[in-house]
Amino acid sequence: MFKPERGITCLRLALLAALGLPVHARADFVADSQGSLELRNFYQNRDFRQSGAKASQVGNWSQAFMLRMQSGFTDGPVGFGLDYLGMLGVKLDSGRGRSGDGTLPFGSQSGRPVDDFSHMGVTGKLRVAKTRLDVGILTPTLPVVFRDDMRLMPQTFDGALLQSQDVERLTLTAGQLWRSRTRESSGSDRMYLAGRSADFDSGAFDVLGASYDVGHGLIASVFRGELHDVYRQDYYGLVHTLPLGPGMSLLTDLRYFDSNSAGIAKAGSVDNRNFNMMSTFSVGAHKVGVGYQRMYGNDAFPTLNGYTPPYTANLVTIGTFTSAGEVSWQARYDYNFVALGLPGLSFMTRYVRGDEIRTSAADGHEWERDTDLTYVIQAGYFQGLGLRWRNAAYRSSYASDMDENRLILSYTLKLW
Repeated sequence: MFKPERGITCLRLALLAALGLPVHARADFVADSQGSLELRNFYQNRDFRQSGAKASQVGNWSQAFMLRMQSGFTDGPVGFGLDYLGMLGVKLDSGRGRSGDGTLPFGSQSGRPVDDFSHMGVTGKLRVAKTRLDVGILTPTLPVVFRDDMRLMPQTFDGALLQSQDVERLTLTAGQLWRSRTRESSGSDRMYLAGRSADFDSGAFDVLGASYDVGHGLIASVFRGELHDVYRQDYYGLVHTLPLGPGMSLLTDLRYFDSNSAGIAKAGSVDNRNFNMMSTFSVGAHKVGVGYQRMYGNDAFPTLNGYTPPYTANLVTIGTFTSAGEVSWQARYDYNFVALGLPGLSFMTRYVRGDEIRTSAADGHEWERDTDLTYVIQAGYFQGLGLRWRNAAYRSSYASDMDENRLILSYTLKLW
């Protein structure tokens, strides 16, 4: 009888043999490899509430398949490896007149959401001691470039990223990104400043940074990101965890960004400073958080195109609260139902209010209320299956008002 695990093992060996590596070099390359298939079923509905809205509702129901295969590293002082990422998104239902929610791409000829879209990429990796270089398709989670993974499939980038932990407690990061791929696209694009014309694009985004574990629960970070001839962004961060007793702690996260024009500033002036913080008190199954965020300067907080999210405290489901001059507050509460004998079930609710937004007419304001209910099956045949209901309500004095619901089912199948 054919056994699937035996077939997977043979496939791995055949692919690795095709690389032409010596047998002794392939040992860790094969033994430390892993493969997984992530399945994500995504439903979203946006209900526009303002009078005169162009559409009453938009939404979609879609399915993603994300295949990840990661090799180990070859033996020796310099180890080599390969990773693979392949993603396929399939439209299940978009409903006439209800498409356009930022999840599915549109066909250039039909003007309607495509039936499916996909992309894939290979990443070569090199390791020397505790220093690692990745070149290829990347999904960075850095303060100055943080990939978007809020919908069906994550945003990806093409580039090179070097990270070193050879010095105890110190992590150094350097890299360059060449192209981005949005969450709703098969092809890659040159990068430009979100909200400005795509004609003022750039071929490279540089990243340089360091994080140091000071000790006593304190981590300090400094980063710089620069989109050539467009904008430069410096980041300074402090994260501190203070134990307060059995089952009690206080987490404080302080972040400051200084963003300005770079080079010839071909997309125009960039002038923004952003201070934001989040303080979270945890006791048992409860977490209570308070956030504050303030924009300084003449412009909104700059980010890359492709819905690249800002690494800020008040980034929530719909809004980012990063308009020019905006001052915003957040109140958040989390609860883990394991305390009631229901492991895997969790609840979150938050409210964010922003004021003093500079608009052409007058100072604007906005608010958002979010609620998440998440359950991950802990045992049995469907162990690891996650179900999430995300509800959001957004109101603004200058933008579209909306109520939104997202239903997300996710499961990761370990192949080996």
